[in-house]
Amino acid sequence: MSQGVGVVGLYVRDQDEALDFYVEKLGFRVHTDVRNGDYRWLTVQHPDQPSFQLGLFEPGPPALDAATAQTLHEVVAKGAMPPLVLAVDDCRAAYERMRACGVELTQEPIDR
Repeated sequence: MSQGVGVVGLYVRDQDEALDFYVEKLGFRVHTDVRNGDYRWLTVQHPDQPSFQLGLFEPGPPALDAATAQTLHEVVAKGAMPPLVLAVDDCRAAYERMRACGVELTQEPIDR
């Protein structure tokens, strides 16, 4: 039996905006996009990592009450989120490609 992590979720301000970012700028693919009333289960995956999904979730019901959802929206709007590390073969080339796509990066790659 296979074991492992299948989905990790990130809270996002706007699912459509996040979807555009991950698909158009980072090259991910839509895995699941299902709506149930106001709730939307949206996951993307990297083409080279089909067993893993990144969930893009707006804080809200049914998982969260209104006050908690509002707090999370405020935190996300400030840019607070867990780190997301992308594995690449050539860091500088990936940096330039993302920059050319309009991705805002906090610093250039540095040698360590």
